[in-house]
Amino acid sequence: MSTATRLIELLALRSQPVAIKFQDAAPAGVPRIEAAALAGCTYWKVAAEGRTFYTTASDHYGCPIGSHTHGIDLPEKTAKELEGLVGTMVQLEYINMAEVPDIPRRGETFGVAIYAPLTAAAFAPDAVLVSGNAKQMMLLAEAAHAAGLDCDSSMVGRPTCAAIPAVMQSGRTATNLGCIGNRVYTELPDDELYFAIAGLQLEPIVEKLVTIAHANDELEKFHRSRVA
Repeated sequence: MSTATRLIELLALRSQPVAIKFQDAAPAGVPRIEAAALAGCTYWKVAAEGRTFYTTASDHYGCPIGSHTHGIDLPEKTAKELEGLVGTMVQLEYINMAEVPDIPRRGETFGVAIYAPLTAAAFAPDAVLVSGNAKQMMLLAEAAHAAGLDCDSSMVGRPTCAAIPAVMQSGRTATNLGCIGNRVYTELPDDELYFAIAGLQLEPIVEKLVTIAHANDELEKFHRSRVA
């Protein structure tokens, strides 16, 4: 059984985890997304539904915030949109301007991004995004902790796409509650959140998840017997 399949079965996930990889040029045999989305996280939804594809920088221009976190240099018009959007967020007191420089961002030049459902990914992902309910994410976070790969960073979700460069840079994991924009564009259910994993750490975390899932099953029986 593959690592991806074990992850899905151990957590009984509703949707496919998404594998993401950044590289310089388009991969052979993989199609480019047909139309640019309004937000980069829309591509997560498309991949979770079963499609493998790649995007170029221009496919992310509709999402100034996502372009920023992905390390995409914006054309002047789009850059002004980013400034305006950040200004609106500050005016609404959604964020503080002092927070902006600390938002994780890829430092490498953007070539293409490849997206795939994890079970179908024919590449080693830079990041894996898992969505699920609180209990499922609890088990995954416990497994990451057991593997020594948990992250003590804030769970604040804004912007959700910042979780990708965050785990790529830390080489660890991040729990992300999901921001309102992400929830609109991906249609993430209100009772679900994200867990992001650096690609290289997926296998050791899933190995620990086997033990953690079994331990939780046994402990649940114990606690329920006490309640009874």
